[in-house]
Amino acid sequence: MIQLQAIRDNKEGIFIALKKRNIDAAPLLENVLQLDEKRRATQTLLDAILAESNKISKEIGILFKSGNTQEANILKEKTVALKEDSKKMADDLNATADELQALLYQIPNVPHESVPSGSSEDDNEEIFKEGEIPALISDALPHWDLAKKYDIIDFELGVKIAGAGFPVYKGKGARLQRALIAYFLDKNTDAGYTEIQVPHLVNEASGFGTGNLPDKEGQMYHIGEDDLYLIPTAEVPVTNIFRNEILDEKDFPVQYTAYTPCFRREAGSYGAHVRGLNRLHQFDKVEIVRVEHPKSSYEALNVMVEHVKNILRELKLPYRVLRLCGGDLGFTAALTYDFEVFSTAQDRWLEISSVSNFETYQANRLKLRFKDENGKNQLAHTLNGSSLALPRVLAAILENCQTGDGIQIPEVLVPYCRFEKIG
Repeated sequence: MIQLQAIRDNKEGIFIALKKRNIDAAPLLENVLQLDEKRRATQTLLDAILAESNKISKEIGILFKSGNTQEANILKEKTVALKEDSKKMADDLNATADELQALLYQIPNVPHESVPSGSSEDDNEEIFKEGEIPALISDALPHWDLAKKYDIIDFELGVKIAGAGFPVYKGKGARLQRALIAYFLDKNTDAGYTEIQVPHLVNEASGFGTGNLPDKEGQMYHIGEDDLYLIPTAEVPVTNIFRNEILDEKDFPVQYTAYTPCFRREAGSYGAHVRGLNRLHQFDKVEIVRVEHPKSSYEALNVMVEHVKNILRELKLPYRVLRLCGGDLGFTAALTYDFEVFSTAQDRWLEISSVSNFETYQANRLKLRFKDENGKNQLAHTLNGSSLALPRVLAAILENCQTGDGIQIPEVLVPYCRFEKIG
């Protein structure tokens, strides 16, 4: 959430910056400032009424002590009226504050100055590419056919149990999935991230804290009876560890990694581009989350990008890095780098990681602060990244590593899965 003071101080600058997202934020920003003015004016009146009420209460006490009962009773009637006025004023203040908060929740994060303009993924900027795209055998298959051929993923069985988008991993497919999770976690912990296990459901406050609520795209699964949400990513529970916390500068950097299943409704997703593992309702992902001092958060973002690059190098998968344009940038992010691997059998790039800096946007919602060198509370910066999401990594391994007699497992994964080939 954008800080209210920032809107007061720089409404025009924020309006111009949000144009990169192809939105006209002027009416929304103006409404915010008008409500803020109303809220502050109401607060001033309420404070005056309460001050007058307190003053009269003291006078009443003095009058009763001096025996001036009639005059004291007259003043008591006045305090009754003041209390009624203050209650109405307090109700108005709370309603205005709630309306203001709801408006602030509608404003996306301000893009970083390096974010390119653009309206869709077609306008994203490729900033890095590495790895050779393999030449496949003449009868190469996409991963959904390979999964059926080698009986390692059963999509139909998943439909029977839960519905489309819930695959069942079998035999070497399940072991390869487990190997990837362990490998990713080991890479992250070796890089200084502390591994944690977190709940797979979160409350409403946690969803609001990271900006997943309000759920504008209808992506989250909601359990109505308990008012809980299945997590769309480990970012939500991990980042909410720090909700309403005040850190010390010496605590930075905070680095966590977690494996969780992830649940997304993927409303409106259909067609060939979502076939197989390309888009699922339930999938496994290993996440990295950082809480940083504002002065070092972009250096930390670059470190995260290099970390994911190193993992993909070890897996020997061809990949590229994109800087997302304003029109494709996530609602809460200030800057995002997407990683894509090339699927040779599908002849297209598949997104497998997003690494983002949210600056103070999430921290403001979370009330995540730190004490600076002067003892003053400041908002921290939060960052997160996929390291990595498994479905499309697995799809790329199956497709790019297929040979005439099976699928060759990347060397770095062999100690984890304890086999060298599927087939």
